[in-house]
Amino acid sequence: MRINVNLPPPSLSGIDKLLWIMNALRTPETGCPWDLEQTFETIAPYTVEEAYEVADAIEHGDMDDLRNELGDLLFQVVFHSQLSKELHEFDFNDVAEAISEKMLRRHPHVFGDEQMRGSDAQTIAWEAMKAEERATKTDSSEPTSALDDVALTLPAMIRSQKLQKRAARVGFDWPNASDILDKLDEETSELKAAIANQDEQNIEEELGDMMFVVVNLCRKLGVDAEESLKKANQKFERRFRGMERLSEKQGTVFSDLNLEQQEQLWQEIKLRSKMA
Repeated sequence: MRINVNLPPPSLSGIDKLLWIMNALRTPETGCPWDLEQTFETIAPYTVEEAYEVADAIEHGDMDDLRNELGDLLFQVVFHSQLSKELHEFDFNDVAEAISEKMLRRHPHVFGDEQMRGSDAQTIAWEAMKAEERATKTDSSEPTSALDDVALTLPAMIRSQKLQKRAARVGFDWPNASDILDKLDEETSELKAAIANQDEQNIEEELGDMMFVVVNLCRKLGVDAEESLKKANQKFERRFRGMERLSEKQGTVFSDLNLEQQEQLWQEIKLRSKMA
């Protein structure tokens, strides 16, 4: 049997096969033109997208889709590793070795002599070790901050939560949720004033402040702001689609209805959802 030299050797499987494919895609002259054009910067958005698609597969409980999406995400790790290998910086094995060493270091109660911890104690110890690692990574000539290494590219709401958690760990936090509600009232008043003054720049700023306070309130009440908004989005979508179906059953075109008629449909769908 003639072996196609353009295919991975039959002896390869799993990650070795994937690494062979990645190298072939990036081989000058014979590789894929698109893959050869890519850089860390150009594929970074795909890496983020694939991570979200993994989360979506989990949300839908689709294990076949999850397997495929995890493969897509793994390919992104392999792609970044290949780019770095070409720059003689690090390769995939270095990445795997680094995370292995980190996990060993951060779990002394499993891989060392420390006693087994409860989940709460482990969380505290984990955060303490991460803080030590951040201090080690930081240039000693630069002042350190409790907010170091909160990624700038995180979605704004997630980054807001992380910033607030970091600040709270060093004591910069509201005593209780009612204080945050008072702050929300204050921000609402400032937004109303900005709207009354038709100050577009100030409106944007005050809206940002208001959202930041809402995220803080979620954190204080033990609610994940991202998850809470996701559920609100799902509820809105479910009710909106319900209005459209109800309008169709009534023989009307939803977009042709005035706001008052649409509001009546909304209230009816809302009532039905509460009775279900």
